[in-house]
Amino acid sequence: MFWGDKLVEQIKEQYKEKIARGEAIVIRDEKTASGRVHVGSMRGVAIHGIVAEILQEEGVSCRYLYEINDFDPMDGLPVYLDESVFREHMGKPLCNVPSPDPSAKNFAEYFGNEFKSVIADAGFVPEFYLSSEVYRAGRYNEVIRLALENASKIREIYKRISGAVKPDDWMPLQVICEKCGKIGTTKVKAFDGEMVEYACQPNLVKWAEGCGHEGKISPFDGNAKLPWKVEWAAKFRVMGVDVEGAGKDHSTKGGARDIANHISREVFDYQPPFDIPYEFFLVGGKKMSSSKGAGSSSREVADFLPPQLFRFLLISKDPKRVIDFIPDGDTIPLLYDLYDKYAESYFADKDDDYTRTFALAHPVEKRGAIQKRFLPRFSLVSFLVQMPHMDFLKEVEALKGSTLTEADIHEAEERATYAKAWLGQYAPESYRYELQQESVPEGALHFTPEQKEALNLLLEYVRKQESLDGQELHTALHSIKEKTGIPPKDLFSAIYLSFLGKESGPKAGWFLSVLEKSFLESRLQAVVK
Repeated sequence: MFWGDKLVEQIKEQYKEKIARGEAIVIRDEKTASGRVHVGSMRGVAIHGIVAEILQEEGVSCRYLYEINDFDPMDGLPVYLDESVFREHMGKPLCNVPSPDPSAKNFAEYFGNEFKSVIADAGFVPEFYLSSEVYRAGRYNEVIRLALENASKIREIYKRISGAVKPDDWMPLQVICEKCGKIGTTKVKAFDGEMVEYACQPNLVKWAEGCGHEGKISPFDGNAKLPWKVEWAAKFRVMGVDVEGAGKDHSTKGGARDIANHISREVFDYQPPFDIPYEFFLVGGKKMSSSKGAGSSSREVADFLPPQLFRFLLISKDPKRVIDFIPDGDTIPLLYDLYDKYAESYFADKDDDYTRTFALAHPVEKRGAIQKRFLPRFSLVSFLVQMPHMDFLKEVEALKGSTLTEADIHEAEERATYAKAWLGQYAPESYRYELQQESVPEGALHFTPEQKEALNLLLEYVRKQESLDGQELHTALHSIKEKTGIPPKDLFSAIYLSFLGKESGPKAGWFLSVLEKSFLESRLQAVVK
């Protein structure tokens, strides 16, 4: 059973009474807009999004809320921004930091808008909201009061659950300094039921400097925010959350989710939502940081894959399995191959997980109109687009073995577009080819007698054929290998060196069949002398 269907079964069982009353199941996720959002954050978007889609598919009312957290302090300076411009704003709420570009009102909106566009392109449609708006609307007022009144209980929960010892004077709140506007540098010292005393401390954190101001202020209506583990629990209650997962690093015993769950129950009197712990989305084996610029941004990865492939990448693995995306390796060609394998099941109308996954990899609005079409291997497409002397669609038609439909043409041209983009930036050298038409490559001038014998037999075969067929050539190469006893590596490296100047290339039979017969004969004749 597809992982999303399993989760929905569990969610429906846990909330059967609520569902029976016709109340909506609330699903929530979030991302702090502290810089360019990396593709790893799309895993949470997709997991929660697929759960929402399946619930809706089964007639269960639900809401998928997505928070752009713009109220956290700026605590890291992205390496791609001008430090001289933004250093002074370190410690301020992200919504109060200037935008890097005049197209947005503030820092968080600028980066949040880019991420929202990626989510939309992937076909997910959550209800977006801003953290700052919820605070300023007073919706956190009650939980802020509860947190301040139960500060000692929260300190005890931290110690009991994670072993973290908070000082006796630690209060679960930070206010925005009335003088410098920073929130990451303030320490609340007391609460009288209406106002808090605070100090903006110069050395409270390493990444920002407080101004030294001391004062009293109301902690309500957007003047303050809760620390993130307390805030996480508060969000469960304030937003009425029923389903919310998180990365496995937060879901360990004694971790952030464990602490938030206890605070939710013991302080805010709210049953924590159904959890979906999920593994990391890595880029080249590394976890990513928005501020450090490590890895690939969600926008960059989305631009290198059509929406259905991007969704397929995000949902084809169970949430408990790591996704490791290596754009400059063979991840993208292999991803296309896997997508095509799932497509075979779907087009054959099989009732299996492949068919289910393939359907869900397409946005809801396109799912009912998926057309059966020819899917040329991405690795072959990436070769063809590097051969300017070839008629691309004619070669794809030859691969199919029949006339291309309109859907076939659209698919082939789409793959060609993405193949060119991948080749232009990320493709490894093993996928880059240039037909050596002008002269015999240097590496083809030093073949062994065995290699020359095999190539001579290949030349004799080619001369006898009126036209060349990839599968028949493949069979012929196998016969030549058997007849001469030449190791496969020596045979195929000789073929590729003769035409490409390198020891590897696309499937040999097909590759030779798409070359002009006269050129093929003349080159083979030259290298067997």
